[in-house]
Amino acid sequence: MRIDVFTIFPEFLDAPLSVSLLGKARGAGLVDVRLHDPRAFATDRHRSVDDTPFGGGAGMVMRPEPLVAAIEAAAAARPVLLLAAGGRRFDHACAAELAAGDGFSLVCGRYEGVDERVAELCCDGELSIGDFVLSGGEPAALVVIDAVCRLLPGVMGNDASGGEESFAHGLLEYPQYTRPPEFRGHAVPEVLRSGDHARIARWRHAQALRRTLARRPDLLANRELTASEQALLDEFPD
Repeated sequence: MRIDVFTIFPEFLDAPLSVSLLGKARGAGLVDVRLHDPRAFATDRHRSVDDTPFGGGAGMVMRPEPLVAAIEAAAAARPVLLLAAGGRRFDHACAAELAAGDGFSLVCGRYEGVDERVAELCCDGELSIGDFVLSGGEPAALVVIDAVCRLLPGVMGNDASGGEESFAHGLLEYPQYTRPPEFRGHAVPEVLRSGDHARIARWRHAQALRRTLARRPDLLANRELTASEQALLDEFPD
């Protein structure tokens, strides 16, 4: 998978993209992340990429010329997505869609935003990671890249891990335990030490349902529990 990122602070992304799963995936040739600095396409001696907004107002706006030139020169992977507050909410389903393709590009805004003509001329859509404001698109780009890349075959040591995590099936993940079997008076649930894998699977599904109902009921708001799901909750009462 090829991922192009357009940012005036490529050094912001260098270190995170070089460690852990992302670093290993890049080293193994599973992911090709390319960072492009629009300043390289600025035409004045100060390498300016921003200017005051037409109509007045506080702050500065990123100019279209350097960004558009950078995107065009890179022959950027499609879709090209602008990271912006008004974009589609990025979630697991969106990550899975991007992971199913050959690549994508992310445009990181700064200051008060990006000249609207960048979106009109070069972008196929917009993404938002939540209803809050960041100092720039770089942290959001890292979130998107990490969430997408871990869904690619071979990136995680155990590809089955991604299918059991939160949101993979519309539920939060079940609680996890490891050694020791008892810690400060809190014991690992007996079912997990029983060796009965069918019962363990039912318990985990029941806990995922219960945790989702308690913490993120919005994930289940558009459907009723099935008879089998209610049976699981009855089999493993809280």
